[in-house]
Parts: sequence; structure tokens; C-alpha cells
Amino acid sequence: MAGAETQYSDFHLAGDYLLGGLFSLHAETMNSPHLSPLAVPTCQMYKLNIAGYSYLRAMRFAVEEINNSSSLLPGVSLGYEMVDICYFTNSIHPTLYFLSNKHSEVQLHNNYTQYQPRVLAVIGPDSSHAALAVTHMLNLFLIPQISYMATTDSLNNRERFSAAFRATSSMEQQIAAMLLLLKEFQWNWINILYSDDDYGRQNLRLLRAWSTGICVAFQDSIPVPHSSALFSQELQKKIQATISNVINSTASVVIILSLDLTLPFFFQEAIRQNATGLVWIASEAWATDPILYNFPDISRVGTILGVAAKESSIPGFSAFRVSLAGGTSRQGSDKNTCNQECDECLRAVQGADKIVGAQGERIDFNVYSSVYIVAHALHSLLGCNARRCRKRTVYPWQLVPEVKRVNFSLLDRKISFGRRGDLPNSFEIIQWQWDQPNYPFMKIASYSTRNERLHFLKLNISWHTPNNTVPISICSKQCEPGQRRKPRGASSCCFECLDCEAGTFFNSSDPYNCHPCPTDQWSRTKSQACYPRLVKYLEWQESTTVLLLLISGLGLIATLVILVTFATHSDTPVVKSAGGRMCFFMMVFLSIGFVSIPMYIGIPTEFKCMGRQTVFSLCFTLCLCCIAVRSFQIISIFKMAAWLPRVYHYWIKYHGQYTFIAVILTLKVIIIVTNGIIHPPAPMLLTVEDDPSIIVLQCNKSYMLTLLMNNIIDIVLSILSFCFAFLGKELPKNYNEAKYITLCMTCYSITGTALLLVMSLYEGVLVTAFDALGIVVNLLGISIGYFGPKWYLIIFHPECNTAAYFQTAIQSYTMRQN
Repeated sequence: MAGAETQYSDFHLAGDYLLGGLFSLHAETMNSPHLSPLAVPTCQMYKLNIAGYSYLRAMRFAVEEINNSSSLLPGVSLGYEMVDICYFTNSIHPTLYFLSNKHSEVQLHNNYTQYQPRVLAVIGPDSSHAALAVTHMLNLFLIPQISYMATTDSLNNRERFSAAFRATSSMEQQIAAMLLLLKEFQWNWINILYSDDDYGRQNLRLLRAWSTGICVAFQDSIPVPHSSALFSQELQKKIQATISNVINSTASVVIILSLDLTLPFFFQEAIRQNATGLVWIASEAWATDPILYNFPDISRVGTILGVAAKESSIPGFSAFRVSLAGGTSRQGSDKNTCNQECDECLRAVQGADKIVGAQGERIDFNVYSSVYIVAHALHSLLGCNARRCRKRTVYPWQLVPEVKRVNFSLLDRKISFGRRGDLPNSFEIIQWQWDQPNYPFMKIASYSTRNERLHFLKLNISWHTPNNTVPISICSKQCEPGQRRKPRGASSCCFECLDCEAGTFFNSSDPYNCHPCPTDQWSRTKSQACYPRLVKYLEWQESTTVLLLLISGLGLIATLVILVTFATHSDTPVVKSAGGRMCFFMMVFLSIGFVSIPMYIGIPTEFKCMGRQTVFSLCFTLCLCCIAVRSFQIISIFKMAAWLPRVYHYWIKYHGQYTFIAVILTLKVIIIVTNGIIHPPAPMLLTVEDDPSIIVLQCNKSYMLTLLMNNIIDIVLSILSFCFAFLGKELPKNYNEAKYITLCMTCYSITGTALLLVMSLYEGVLVTAFDALGIVVNLLGISIGYFGPKWYLIIFHPECNTAAYFQTAIQSYTMRQN
């Protein structure tokens, strides 16, 4: 290590406490596809890394400001020693130099508590790779290290690297800013290129982990050459193939996560292959690189946006950067080194100062603030007041906790470390401007790491597109409202748009499915919401309902009148021939049937639904059963007594009519109960196919099947009644029920057929109304059609209601038969 000071571009300022600076001052040729880091021992004719030189000057400027300050470290002088690490290829040698003692040796000890290395703290280096390599060594000695550009997440490990700090934000924040930029312009179909090193791979991992809603059309690595060698033929072919794939990709946005070292040949090849019309998004490492900006024909590649550190202005620094070094404060300076004391170097720096100034003092401020962080930590450690400090021997490990606790303001910016050892600095979104070389990096938006929001300051961005329209980079256009996505391929950004069908709706929280509407709601095609259906039922105020109730009321009155008339003439032949006491039984159930009509009106309830399914069906079955029994009895009297006397004897002896009625009633109850179990009589909402905006509130989903099951016995009884009526068509006129029974059964057949036809063609309230009307017609058919003529004889022809009249009819029938 004895020759360290002459091997590197080192700048040594003697002082009470010494800082170390690691910078990249290598020279590089602009038009070469490789970068050639040099030690820069003299002012050679190369394009000097002016940015790195500017960072070096920022450190010196900060040290001299602090030494001239009366409030910070009064009576204490800071010294500095700076070395060129040649980008990241020579970081071990200068690090060992900083770790050595005053004898230029790194001694082995069991306990380094009392060990005093050459420097108290280290500023730098710039790249993440070099910073991590240096950190492994410095952390063993607990020497505070503040990197001004490294963004690697590996430095976040506070247990492993407790002495490592960063004067910049982490990778996570620049990735967050990139994703907000993509979201702002609705770019979800992108190409990702990353350098084949730790910086590129770590940024790629973060980008892929956080990029929800962003899809990658193409992803590839950019090879990283050895900085002292040309790109090999293999690496050149790799870059050529990568550029070709980017050009052929359907995405028009390219994110490049790379250090600046790998990019000159890349963009040279992009220009050669005419990769135009693209949007390039730069990571913070090369977003404001003046070398790339001045690359020949770089403007042909399209629009370049980038995430850059917040621009800051350090008062007096611009003039200091191009001024001659003061010889009075310098010790051990070497006239052969490029330290601005040779005229050629000074002219080179002054000539490139416009380029450096155009960057904005972004990274310079990080270096500047890093020195102030160490100064404030030392100020606290030495117990300084406004006039003096308690000078004593300070060991680097004592400074580490003070660095962690720093909290001060510098040029209106708060400086304090977060829990992971980085400063929560803000980022900016910049655009490269080709027509304004004095202001090449235009700020278009700001990003704060505290609130994680992107605030656009300039909306008139210069896009390299026809009519200056915002470039589009999507795999599939956004679906119209009310359309769902059908994936096309493996990427979630590529899809087809399909309309949501009627009865379903689209919910933005689930873009791939259409959700069915609830039963009581409806929707049209491409709906984004469901709407309440109009619930329909047979209402009381409808004209159909009024007419139905009027007819039912008249039928009930007529039945009651007939019932009263028959009761007052219960001993007359007409009443006895109509069935006697069975007549009253029938008319009671007819009255109950008329009274049950209101169950079909109004909002259906479980009680009403039960009544609809049981009351009329049971009443009508009993009436049909009585009619069939009465018809059979009359035939038995006139014919069966002679044909089958034994059967007639048993019929009379065991009260066959009541036995028959009891059996039929039992079967009917069994059918009703079974039907109720299979088809529970509960109100439910049923949609109408012709009009989805309407929903019908009715009692049973399987209305037709329920009706058919309940009418099985009624159909059988009606057929028996027809048969008995036919057999009795020649009986005496007073006992001939054929035409009356035929009338009743005809009403039943017509209404049943018509109801089934209506239920087949229509649905909704019309079915309910027609069902109720059929009930009224069937009840009227028995009440008026069967009992009406007999009531007419009692009231208007009392002479026919005598025993003599009936006896004469029987004798006439007997004489005809003989």
C-alpha cells in the first residue's frame, strides 16, 4: 500500500479527521463499443468521466464549506482522500488503503476497538456492485460508509451491514415511480431489458413482483462486458438479437434496468437497426447520463423517459466545479495527477461543464449531503457547541450510531435515515429533449417517497409520434362497459371482449366473469348493474279482479238462495230427486268454493297458496262425487234393482253412496298431501321470458303439473258422470239428469282445456286470473246448471213438485219399458 497515493487519482487534504472518497474517474471513448477505465494519471486525450469528477468536486466543496463554518465542527478540520476505483474493477485496493493505519498496513488484531484506520468514514462508491464489495470489508471494521448512488436491496440488511448507509432511496422507490408512470399512460404491455448483473437482476425481481396489471411481451438481459475489454463477438450478437426482438415486439414501451456502462454499444446497435418510434424508460442509473445523451443520432430511437433523483441546486458549486484548486489548502498534491491543476484538465472540465450542469446537481447533492451527515455525526460525538468541540481520538465504530441518529435540514431538505439506512429522497420523471441541449433533461413529474404518488408538472410532453399523440402499448384494447374478458394466451393483458348476456351484469372487480342477477332483479345485455323487477300479481284494483269478484259474488248469492229454497222445500219430490240431504252437502261446498276466490287476489302468502291448492280442488271433487253417486243411485233404482238385485241390496244395506264418497275423499286428501310435499305451496318469484323487467309472484313453480295431479280424480269422476248421464237418458223426465250433468261436465272440460292452453302459451298474472275464472265457471256450472232447473220448478212450477206428478212419470216410464 505504500504506493497508493501515486497509483490513483488521490486528493489528500490534511485535517484533524480524515474522510475517504471512492469515485469513478475513468476515461472513456465516446464512439467505441466498450468502456476503458483508466487510472487517469495524467491529462490524456480521452473523454473524461465528467460526472464522476463532478461528484469528487462536490465532496471537496462540502468539506471546505464545513471547515469554513463557525457553527458546524468549530475548531475542527476535516480532511479527505479520494481515489479512482475505475468504475467497479478496482475497489479492493483503495478499500484496503483506507483500512490501513498510518504505517500503510492493515494489522491483524483480536480486538479492533482501539484500531485507528486511515479514514474515519467512507463516501461512495457509486455503483451498487462496487458498493456491496466495499461494504463487506468496511463493515468488518465498523467504518461508516455512505453510498451516494447504490440502490441495491442487499444494503437493506441492517443486521449484516450495520455500518452501511445510503444518501439515496432504494430500488423499490424507483420501481414504484416507474409503475406509476406506466399506469399514468395506461401502458400495460411492455418489454423489459436488464443488465446481467446484480443491479439489473434485483430491479427486475422488484419490477416483476410489484407489477400488478402489467404484462411483459419480451424480456431479455443485456450482457455486461469486462470494462477493460471490448465486447466479444458472442456478446455483440446477443445484443443484436435483443434489439431485433425489441423491434419485432408488439409492445412499444421498453424499460431498461441497467447501469450506464453497458449501454453505449446497445444504443449504437439500436440506431443501426433503426429501432425508432419506441418509448424507452430509463432507470435512475442512466436516466441523466450526459455521455449517452450526446451519443450520435440517439434522438432517432424515440422518446426517452427516466426516473432520476430530485434535482437540487447547491449554491456556489457550479463556479467551484470549474475553478482552479487552491494550493494553500493542499498537501501532498501531485502535479502529475489530473487534479485540475494542469491547464489541459481544467479546459476539459470547463468545456464539459455545460453537460454536467444540464444534469442538474442531483447526485452531487447526494455526495454533498453525505459529507454533511458525517460532519453532523462527528459534531454530536465530539459534543460540540457554538464555539468549540472536545477534540479527542475518535474511532469509526463510535461514529456509526451517531450517523444513524442524524436529523438536520440541508438546503431546505430534511436529512435523516430510515429504518433501513437510506434517505427517503424524492425522484423525478424526466424526458430527454433533443432540441434543447442546454436543458436536455426536462422534468415532467415528481414522485415523493413519503406519499408514493406521481404529480405531473408538465402535460405537453413531446412524443415522437404523429400529431404528438400518446403512444399506445397494450396487447388488447380495454373492453367496453358491460363486457367481460376472455383470456387469449397465457398473458392476462391479452384477451377478447364478450358481452354480458341479459340477466347478468359486469362487476369491475372480476373482469373475467359476468355475474347473474338476483331473482328479483333483471338486466339487459352489456349491463353493469341489475335493476329491480316489477313484481306482478293479481291486484285488487284491476278490472279483471273486479269482474271476477262480481261474478263470484253473484254465484255465491245464487247458491245461497238455492240452498235456502231447498231447505224450505226439503220434503218435496224435487229436492229428494236432486239428492236430498246430499244437495245441502254439495251447496255448502259450492259456497266455500265461491268464498275461496279472494285467495287468488293480492300478494300471495303461504296461507293463500295452501288455499289455492286445496280448497277449490277438494270442494269441487266432493261435488262431482255427489253428482256421480246421485246419478248412479237413480240408475240403480230404475235398472240395477232389476238387473242386479243382490248388488243393489248391498248398496242400500251398506250405504254405498257414503262409502263411495268417503273413499274418494280419502284418495283426494292423499293426492293433495302428496302434491303439497312434492310441490310445496309457497309464494315464489318467477321470471317472464318475454319481458325480463317483470317478475311474477305466484304460488308454485310447477303450476301446470300441480294442477294436473290435483285433477286426476276429478277427471275420472267427470267421465263416470258422463257415463251415468248417458245410461239415464231414457229415465222419467223428473229423474233425467243427463242434460244437466252434461252441462256441468262440459263446463269443466272446456275450462280445463282452456286453462292448459293458456298456461302453455302465456305466463304470469293472466294464468292466475284465468285459473280463478275457471273455478267460478265450474262452480256456476254446478250451482246454476245442476240445481238451477230444480229451483226453477220449485218456484215457478209448484204443480210439478208433487208426489202425484212424479208417480205419473214413473208409471209412464214403466209402461214404455213393458
